Amino acid sequence: MTEAVFIGSGIYRGSTYGAQHPLSIPRVPTVIDLSRSLGWLPEGRYRVSPRAKPVALQTFHTPRYITALQAAEAAQAVSDDIRDRHGLGTLSNPIYGEMFRRPATAAGGSLLGAALLRDGGIVFNPGGGTHHGMADRAAGFCYLNDPVLALLAFRAQGLKRILYLDIDAHHCDGVEAALAGAPDIRMISVHEAKRWPFTGDFTDRADGAALNLPVPRGFNDSEFALLRDRVILPAIDRLDPQVIVLQCGADAVEEDPLARLSLSNQAHFDLVARLKHAAPRLLVLGGGGYNPWSVGRLWTGVWGVLSRQDLPEQLEGEPREILEALTWVRQRGAVPGYLTKTLQDVPRPGPVRAEIDTLADAARELAKRWDWSG
Repeated sequence: MTEAVFIGSGIYRGSTYGAQHPLSIPRVPTVIDLSRSLGWLPEGRYRVSPRAKPVALQTFHTPRYITALQAAEAAQAVSDDIRDRHGLGTLSNPIYGEMFRRPATAAGGSLLGAALLRDGGIVFNPGGGTHHGMADRAAGFCYLNDPVLALLAFRAQGLKRILYLDIDAHHCDGVEAALAGAPDIRMISVHEAKRWPFTGDFTDRADGAALNLPVPRGFNDSEFALLRDRVILPAIDRLDPQVIVLQCGADAVEEDPLARLSLSNQAHFDLVARLKHAAPRLLVLGGGGYNPWSVGRLWTGVWGVLSRQDLPEQLEGEPREILEALTWVRQRGAVPGYLTKTLQDVPRPGPVRAEIDTLADAARELAKRWDWSG
């Protein structure tokens, strides 16, 4: 496979967790519409995501949980026992019309991505990245854990050096719990410290499988670049992975309402550009992101980088109209012009705080000793 492939589905269009839920906003449909309006999504590069079958989901999730999730969608209700046991029907993971079919489609997209990458290449599945899901429980807006399913699919292909990199503002607790101690999977996570789910301390190594990089509020582009160049890229070079799975959550940018980090989307674009040549296989997933403009622009730009497009300085015509037509219940006042007129944020550099420098030094020393034995 020589050209990057985009995996999407119509199930994301009009499907919502509820009017007041943070995931009431359109995300994947905006990325698809923007990419098509820019001429970046010709028919040959787009694949429709299949819905993963229960037997495929059970490579990680328990049969009891999958049965409960399907039954909850069918009945549009759960008992108190199911709510307590499986985390279904909560404020974070509510009952809604496609509560099995939608996450199963995201999982099917990540599994398809793994299959397409058997012989190498690049795949983008923006509907994926649901990294909080546990084997027997929904959590953090995640009913299933498609990153884990993809990692296990790569293992089943016989790959022995599998790297998972997560730059979502929230720690990937579900992935870490699933891979703790794995000899063939390594995880690097950059996430906001002291933010839900309150896991992922630097000292948490997941039995040798994880390198956690918790960062403080206000984390800026300069600080991200420091961790990228001093820790992340050298670790990747040392590990020489056969595949990289990147969870590219969009909630670490300044406009996001559920985090307090201050990145521009340029930080994401630059990292993605560098990862394109860091391993023979690259699977890029979506993840968090709760401002409709910043998510749509970021993931569209990521697809542009992956598919070797020139990102426009300004948007005109249909692409701009797509962004101008978005609405958001949380928006107060006029939408800042750059959110509708451009894909690219102005870079957000800043001072590198001492705690970031200290974190980078400690992580670099750890990464020097990090290998596939743990």
